[in-house]
Amino acid sequence: MDHRLADDNPRGLYFLTDLVNTVQDGGGATPQGLEAVVEAHGGPPLRLTETTAEEVRQAAAVIAGILDTEDEGSAAEAINTLLDRYPARPRLVRLPERRWSLHTAPPHHGQPARWLLSTAALALALWLSERGHCAWGRCAAPDCDRYFIDTGRRAPQRYCSTRCGTRVRVAAHRDRGR
Repeated sequence: MDHRLADDNPRGLYFLTDLVNTVQDGGGATPQGLEAVVEAHGGPPLRLTETTAEEVRQAAAVIAGILDTEDEGSAAEAINTLLDRYPARPRLVRLPERRWSLHTAPPHHGQPARWLLSTAALALALWLSERGHCAWGRCAAPDCDRYFIDTGRRAPQRYCSTRCGTRVRVAAHRDRGR
């Protein structure tokens, strides 16, 4: 099982960053690619058209705007706006081989973007309130602009993966040796 799908926190946020990164990367942002990201994270079965996929891509851009926010007051305001516009109807759900978790109600009447934004609002609100700061960000490595969720307890995370962090440290070490 993918470590990001384990039963620990942050609930729902790996889904959001995976979706935003998929949209940002472009190639996987087809209707089928977006459906696959949702399915991989235990979301409701979606059947996206090109129109609804475009709405999901636009919703992902809204989420990316929040993930780019470093000021917790601004983030809280943006999240509260989403909570007002897209009220979450949370439900306890138990996915196979996992603990109970909080999910928003599945989309109705072909509105997956509304479901995505209510899911994002709930997940981001819970994470910001639990952590007390914007525990997310964009990779600081050159040539990488992927989003990540900061699950560390000590120094703030700067890179989306150990690969990016190592690449930057090796480059800095080589530069010092010159």
